[in-house]
Amino acid sequence: MSNQKRKYTDEFKSEALQLLRSSGRSASQLEKELGITQGLLSRWRRLDEMAKAGTGYQPEGENAEAKIKRLEREVLILHQEREILKKAVAIFSNPKK
Repeated sequence: MSNQKRKYTDEFKSEALQLLRSSGRSASQLEKELGITQGLLSRWRRLDEMAKAGTGYQPEGENAEAKIKRLEREVLILHQEREILKKAVAIFSNPKK
């Protein structure tokens, strides 16, 4: 058996969720029919609900990548500022004799 992680398009996910909502069938029954892993459709539904509510989950994409880059820059700046403050404390805490 292959342990490769399968990727599903956003279109496939939304169509599967639409089918779940409109068909009246259970998630596990649809998962078997669609040939997807057990529990995956329920997970997609939960993540979709969270995204619509604006809580927690944010889909990966350009916005997430841009946010990561921005946060990495901020971390770098904060590290530099901390090093400068350490040096300033060292200079002012040692009185000249």
